[in-house]
Amino acid sequence: MEAAGVRIILLSLIISALLAPHLPALSIMLVLFAAFTAFFFRDPDREIGDGVVSPADGRVDVVEDRRLEIFMGLLDCHVNRSPCDGVVVSVEHIPGKFSPAFLKGIRNETNRITIEGEDGTYVVEQIAGFFARRIICYVKEGERVKKGQRIGMIVFGSRVTLEVPEGYRFVVREGERVKAGQTVAVRG
Repeated sequence: MEAAGVRIILLSLIISALLAPHLPALSIMLVLFAAFTAFFFRDPDREIGDGVVSPADGRVDVVEDRRLEIFMGLLDCHVNRSPCDGVVVSVEHIPGKFSPAFLKGIRNETNRITIEGEDGTYVVEQIAGFFARRIICYVKEGERVKKGQRIGMIVFGSRVTLEVPEGYRFVVREGERVKAGQTVAVRG
């Protein structure tokens, strides 16, 4: 579990314990919030798929040319994974808005991770939304990554995009549900 999630859970449970004798209803709400946070910050192990894999859990919103967009709902796991083996050539923070993530084409706060694989350049964008005001990046420039490796997390949801090199085609379709590191998204 992500450290930020552990801190939120512990703080909620401590405040809940302090409030229990005086405000039991609020105390129960804090316990429920802690349980939701534990669910939200989960980070399950995955059996890594063959080929180029999805960088995020969620619903495929856009498939066009060399770009795939995945919307992560509140019930999806929000840990992002590398779609391929390679070297991180850049990590770029791009300031922007915090509009709802289900709106397409909005230029929200973004973290762009560029990975040079043996067959070309892959770009994973972690895009914040209205509730997701924090993007956590686990990798840095020059780091070697393995396919399916955890590369970051968007706290409380949003959108992830994947751009692939020329010559690849997506095998997932709009509306399909995908799992990070597990679902094969691209074939050469």
